[in-house]
Amino acid sequence: MDRSTDEAAIRRLFEALCEAWAREGASAVDALYTPDSDYVTFDGSWLRGREANRRVHEELFAGVLAGTRLVGEIESVRFLGPDAAVVVSTGAVLWPWQKAAPPSRRSRQTLVVVRGDDGRWRVSSFQNTRVRPLPPSDSLSMRLFAAVMRWRLALWRRRHPEALAA
Repeated sequence: MDRSTDEAAIRRLFEALCEAWAREGASAVDALYTPDSDYVTFDGSWLRGREANRRVHEELFAGVLAGTRLVGEIESVRFLGPDAAVVVSTGAVLWPWQKAAPPSRRSRQTLVVVRGDDGRWRVSSFQNTRVRPLPPSDSLSMRLFAAVMRWRLALWRRRHPEALAA
């Protein structure tokens, strides 16, 4: 089945999210979400519903995120059926003086997008997570971390032998 038309529409939705952030504010961003949408922010806060999303973003756009823009790119689109898809993207919020996002500000987003009765794609769920890769497993910091965890586990097992019998 050729999904290129749907994928192009989903990519336009993502572009519209970025444009609305920079130019139009919370109401325009909000219109691209379903009324019952979920939005999990990079700090783990959970905004339930379009109204909560709008309210929080209005405060942010009037304060700490004033003048910012959202940049990103879609990494993948995977269809779950004719009217739903999972989108994985990478992006960042840029301050007005920035041309590119520093690595420490990159986030990965997972979006569930759905096609409504009107034929338009909207975001039903949005999860935003900072990109913070772990150091290599053979690095000093990871070897030390593993050693401390093995030590703590050994102490715990000595104090709780009944847990091992289960």
